[in-house]
Amino acid sequence: MKKILITGAAGFIGFHLLNRLISEGYEIIGMDNLNDYYDPALKFDRLTECGISKSELTANRICKSTLYQNYRFIRLDLLDISSLLSLFEEEKFDYVLHLAAQPGVRYSLVNPQAYIDSNITGFLNILESCRKYPVKHLIFASSSSIYGVNTKMPFSVRDNVDHPVSLYAATKKSNELMAHTYSHLFNIPSTGLRFFTVYGPWGRPDMAYFKFTKAILGNNPIEVFNYGNMKRDFTYIGDIVESISRLLPKAPQPDKSFDHYNNDSSRSWAAYRVLNIGNHNPVQLKDFIHELEKNLGKKAEINYLPMQPGDVEATYADVEELNNLIDYAPRIGINEGIREFIDWYISYYKISS
Repeated sequence: MKKILITGAAGFIGFHLLNRLISEGYEIIGMDNLNDYYDPALKFDRLTECGISKSELTANRICKSTLYQNYRFIRLDLLDISSLLSLFEEEKFDYVLHLAAQPGVRYSLVNPQAYIDSNITGFLNILESCRKYPVKHLIFASSSSIYGVNTKMPFSVRDNVDHPVSLYAATKKSNELMAHTYSHLFNIPSTGLRFFTVYGPWGRPDMAYFKFTKAILGNNPIEVFNYGNMKRDFTYIGDIVESISRLLPKAPQPDKSFDHYNNDSSRSWAAYRVLNIGNHNPVQLKDFIHELEKNLGKKAEINYLPMQPGDVEATYADVEELNNLIDYAPRIGINEGIREFIDWYISYYKISS
């Protein structure tokens, strides 16, 4: 049985991914520091869904799931390098899925240190752990934010990404550079995944679609930036999980034909790659809001505002590289995806009709 470490296991993507991989028979250890960037109650409820009791959670102690024999969880902070190294030494992981990070573009404007601590120092600690205790494949979360104000559509992994417009994006580009360096120096097979606006059940309350839903149900106005002239390549969580599941055993190999004179930043002479995971179908934010209204049976009161610092007008993923590699491209549209989210939201928050 192959053993996987999933960091950020109490988070949105981590929760869905570990459930999928548990069902596929992998041995999973989930890890999370359970911080309060958003309401920790949602994180604890995700853990409960997987058989991890809040009462059993003690720092740096592994808890066994009461639901799944092949799932254990540890409350551990990425900055605790000594405990992290001990975990790697003890468990001898085959794969690492590194999803833990400080997310959010706007929050990076008010608390930049959190991004350096988690996304830079924390990622360095993961890389050091993989160096000292080698793994077959490290998959880590990057972001579509690294494309900055690029207007060439769709965004390709071959595009230049040297002009980020938020500290969050800068830390994610740094992660890609750090992973490449460690792949080159220490032969750590690494894949960076540029996620495009992931949404769905059990999602993050800090994301716009979650805030919109709460406001509409509460008869409060929603804030829509750039006067509504925004497009996002909304990607349903189920498509994200399917893609990662297929990628896990496909560790990158050094590209022996790599052209050092006309180099492609998406691949390398080292065992390294980056990939987009998006729906390849950008949607007007106004249309996304309309779909929320339709599923909620309520109209939104909209307060239109100028563009926020660090934000971008549009995202659009070129997923050809992903499709070629795993014979799959995300395909769930907003009609189905939003319906699934709203059904979960109404059930979870016990909204009466």
